[in-house]
Amino acid sequence: MGRGAVRAARDQGVSAAVERLLRGGPAAVERIVDDYRERALPLVARTAADDFRAAWQALAGLDVLRLPADGARDGAQADTDGCAVGPVTRSLAAVEGIGLAGVDPGLCYALTSQLVGMQYPLRDALSGLPGRTPADIADGAVLLCHALTERGGGSDPFSMRTTARRDGDGYALDGAKTFVTAAPVADLAVVFARTGAGRSPFALSAFLVPVPSPGVTRGETFDKTALPTVPMGELLFDQARLPACALIGEEGSGLAVMASTTAWERALIMGYALGPMRLMLRRTVEWADQREHFERRMGASHQVAARVSDMAMALHRSRTQLYAMAAALDAGTPARQLAAEASLTKISVSEDYVRMTEHATALSGVRAFLPGSPLPADLHSPMAALTYAGPNDLLRVGVARQFGLPVEN
Repeated sequence: MGRGAVRAARDQGVSAAVERLLRGGPAAVERIVDDYRERALPLVARTAADDFRAAWQALAGLDVLRLPADGARDGAQADTDGCAVGPVTRSLAAVEGIGLAGVDPGLCYALTSQLVGMQYPLRDALSGLPGRTPADIADGAVLLCHALTERGGGSDPFSMRTTARRDGDGYALDGAKTFVTAAPVADLAVVFARTGAGRSPFALSAFLVPVPSPGVTRGETFDKTALPTVPMGELLFDQARLPACALIGEEGSGLAVMASTTAWERALIMGYALGPMRLMLRRTVEWADQREHFERRMGASHQVAARVSDMAMALHRSRTQLYAMAAALDAGTPARQLAAEASLTKISVSEDYVRMTEHATALSGVRAFLPGSPLPADLHSPMAALTYAGPNDLLRVGVARQFGLPVEN
């Protein structure tokens, strides 16, 4: 066997070993990951060339946004022990597979954000949309956005100034929301507004608002260094007339709606990173095994081995935590009861994503920063994960409160 054949056989063995180590979930989960990876592979080049909306609809065509009927586990797969895979776990595995195919992390983030930040927690409200059906959302024809943040306030919801006042049999909406993911292209916004005064827990309400519509316009679009493929912008409201059916739940239940959507998002938003994290580890291992300097392979270094092992541990921790959260939600545990666990999961996985990227960058050297390199590094996007769905420092405050500490923001 020639030297080239030996190297090829060795490389194939390394890749197979990496995959065996990474496949730590139930057999049915891994089959779903593999299925969506194979289905997404033909779309990688296409979505890279498309604008965001075209790429969104192409990925929606994989049925990743289609939720099972209420109370059903249709399409659930069973592992070798006959254990069913619930819909939330299935969605998480689907997004992981799409990311593992190499689909842009920003698109994976947008898919995950809509699924766990809106579709699952608001499925009852979304099922009764006038003139629209859940199929429109599943097919990518209706794109959602979550409009909470304002320029004058972020993590404190009671600082919001957007108001919805009673106007006949509906509401008149005034104000602005900013830093809204997908706002420049979204069709429907989940908007939080004041319907009461002060810091009462019943002062806020949530609405489903068509974009654009009379009195609803798109404001500034923001260029981003992190997840740049996903547009971000403002929504402006000027006496926007909303029918009573636009209200989500009851008037004054906005804080409860927010608590639910936030808990869902913190529990699973980092699922978008699992595919990119697996790709990063695979490429780093293959590089360390192939790279030769000082008359030995780079992977023979104990320092390199330690970094690769740390990357593998970070990925293992992340997968374990995220799939545990998905299983708890599939089991019917209300998201609000998982608020502390959700925060801990978001903190842990986002920080592991940053650490993995730092290790990969250290091992790749200058190649990490060259366009077209097989070892690309994007430090901005993992760092951004420390901020969205609540800055990690503030999430730590909330966790400490769960332990009974009288800590303030």
